[in-house]
Amino acid sequence: MATTRLHPLLSIWRTNRLIGSNRLGGANRGRGGPVVAYKTPWRPFSTSSQLQFKQARFRRVDPQEVMAQTVPATQKAAVFDEFGGKLDIREIPVPEIGPDDILVKVQYSGVCHTDLHVWLGDFPLQTKAPPIVGGHEGAGVVVKAGSNVTNFKIGDRAGIKWINGSCLCCEQCKRGSEPTCDKIVLSGFTRDGSFQQYAAVKATEAAPIPDGVDLANVAPILCAGVTVYKALKESNVKAGEIVAITGAGGGLGSLCIQYAKAMGMIVLAIDAGNKEEHCKSLGADLFIDPFKTNDLVSAVQLLTEGGPHGVINVATAARAMEESAKYVRTRGTVVLVALPRDAKITLDVFFTVVRAITVKGSYVGTRQDTDEALGFFARGQVKIPTEVVPLSELPAIYDRMQKYQINGRVVLDLWK
Repeated sequence: MATTRLHPLLSIWRTNRLIGSNRLGGANRGRGGPVVAYKTPWRPFSTSSQLQFKQARFRRVDPQEVMAQTVPATQKAAVFDEFGGKLDIREIPVPEIGPDDILVKVQYSGVCHTDLHVWLGDFPLQTKAPPIVGGHEGAGVVVKAGSNVTNFKIGDRAGIKWINGSCLCCEQCKRGSEPTCDKIVLSGFTRDGSFQQYAAVKATEAAPIPDGVDLANVAPILCAGVTVYKALKESNVKAGEIVAITGAGGGLGSLCIQYAKAMGMIVLAIDAGNKEEHCKSLGADLFIDPFKTNDLVSAVQLLTEGGPHGVINVATAARAMEESAKYVRTRGTVVLVALPRDAKITLDVFFTVVRAITVKGSYVGTRQDTDEALGFFARGQVKIPTEVVPLSELPAIYDRMQKYQINGRVVLDLWK
């Protein structure tokens, strides 16, 4: 019969208990407890190999190592090999990341009109050479992080924006305007974007997505939401003042109405009459159908008692932009957001000067703008109707976009 031996830790416990008991004359007399024996004979590790085996079994697991092991070598993506050519859903390698990058497992990606123009090849900026993977409204989870990354860790939720990287060293970056960086990197344009299951992005430009936010619904905020929110800030319209929104019933306009209301502005929506109910359901205070008046400038100034304090142009029409500079209030601001193809506008220089009108462009937003725009969405102050479809539907979505058959925003599920 084997001799019963105490485990060393239990032996220490027994000694401490006895010191406090009346059996060893301690202060805590009468409080000693039963001695528990370790029934199985205990012995130390007899060899170094046994010790190494035990250490290996209980080694702390590195989450980055585990996630790296789960990232496949290839993935599904939407690729085009020539501008305006076939959109091919095929297997491509998962991108490598640099020391300043993160790799995001993209769950959902919004589809923007800019993606359509990149595919058609009519965007007046230099892209990377095809093949190109489009997309710049990606939402997912970080699965890899470069050695220099400190603002994201494995498992964090992250968004991929139009701005994929900036130098942070040029004059524009130093002024806090990374969208106008001299060496800007653009998702789905100069670097493959979010129409793939795994996408690489510079960690400094990736957007932290708040917990509890639905990834499918938040995806369009990363471009459309940030764009209109920034434009409203650029308008300098204050709470209680009037902002006019052209093309108010569209995807950008619908978001712009909601951000403007959340910022305390009075909203004049300008769009076709069949959009009136929709615009007012989102919070628009006033509405004008430009197709039902022969003098839009007078109609706007009459309804707003002198003109809106600012105008956000998201309508893709040069005429709407020209008219907005005429009906805006004296010392007001006209913000150009939409990008009509080959558009040119003409302004009356004399009245633009003597009325001190500001006309400016607004182009997406900074990292701070992104955080603020996401904050409005996370608090439930901004909502957007989304249509979620599989990645394979992208060619059909581009066709519908060209026929103006999209309501709200379309979001791709990268895993269907």
